[in-house]
Amino acid sequence: MRRLLAIVVHNWPLKLAAVGLASLLYVGLVLAQNSKEWRGQVPIEVRNQPASAVCTGCVQYVTSIRYFAPLDAAARVSGESFTAWIDLSTATPDAADDAMVRVNVISADPQIQPFEWTPRQISVHLDPLRTKVMAVSVDKGSVPADLEIREPVVDPAQVSVSGTQSSVSQVVAVLARVRIDQAGLSIDQQVELVAVDGRGEQVNQVRLEPASVRVRIVIGNQLQSRSLPVNPVVAGTPAAGFDIASVTVDPLVVSVEGDPAKLSALTRIDTMPVSVTGATSDVTASVGLIVPAGIELLGVDRVTVTARLNATTGTRTFTAGPVLSGARDDRTYSLSTDQVLVTVGGGSAALATLSGDNLVVTADVAALNPGVHVVQLKATLPAGLTLVAISPPTLTVTVGVPPTPAPSP
Repeated sequence: MRRLLAIVVHNWPLKLAAVGLASLLYVGLVLAQNSKEWRGQVPIEVRNQPASAVCTGCVQYVTSIRYFAPLDAAARVSGESFTAWIDLSTATPDAADDAMVRVNVISADPQIQPFEWTPRQISVHLDPLRTKVMAVSVDKGSVPADLEIREPVVDPAQVSVSGTQSSVSQVVAVLARVRIDQAGLSIDQQVELVAVDGRGEQVNQVRLEPASVRVRIVIGNQLQSRSLPVNPVVAGTPAAGFDIASVTVDPLVVSVEGDPAKLSALTRIDTMPVSVTGATSDVTASVGLIVPAGIELLGVDRVTVTARLNATTGTRTFTAGPVLSGARDDRTYSLSTDQVLVTVGGGSAALATLSGDNLVVTADVAALNPGVHVVQLKATLPAGLTLVAISPPTLTVTVGVPPTPAPSP
């Protein structure tokens, strides 16, 4: 018995390792018989991409997938059986460096278990988004030698350039390209913008906002200049009860330049309309000037227009009954008239709200003794209105004493 036990435990680590290796080989053989390989293209989804960057190199595919599955499940395996994705939640946007991210593969069918696929990881590039503001330059191309060309006027003068950092950093200029005609026609047109790099080649991977600008260039053989008065233009009607008292503009005169024939037809330069619709107080606005095509402003391109308003005034006449003020219970009062005419003046808006109900005419009789008295009438008016006249201005008030009642028998 001892000898048998000695044989069993002799070199037991080697024997145990041999048993373990045999078990692994057996399991591997079994698994190898149940594993399958699918070849094709499964698009790799991008999840949790940072909103502040664009992923380049993210359109890739898993091309080979090894999986475990029973025979019946393996028979229905296709590209739709698998989902591949990468997670960019921890990736940091960087215009210079690429990032290696792990590729994940799963199957919606619980009988299909992927365990190996190609590729296991891919290289992606997260390019940060960037926006910068740049001035617009006008490319006039070849200019005929006999033409006089004034400095271009661009509206707006600046635009925003946005896109990935690698693309935006290439842009060195934003151009509005125009063509100068030999006939010497002035330019006033909307021009599409082009972003170019240091070699003058167009950079297409950026967005320009706005995409076009208005370019004006005064061209002529013998340009002339002159000064013209500014005509302020006011539009609309003030609120009820107000009218326009005066309209002023500053400056009164501006200088313009252009072709002599076009200049001779001008007598003034109009402003953009200034609205006074519904206004109840003075209106002041800074506005541009309306310049005909082929004419260029020299210096000032905006003026200040002020429209001063006045309240519309007028009068209205009302009929009112006098009210006694300070009358005593032990006196009797007799009036020469029970109706008077009251004329009120003021702004039209305030007059429109006045009625006989809120107009009070009083006669003060508090200090009157029995007898006949002439009493001055007074009117109480709302704020903003004035008393023009009361007709008649006075009343004759007869004050009496009631008779003493006879004593009871």
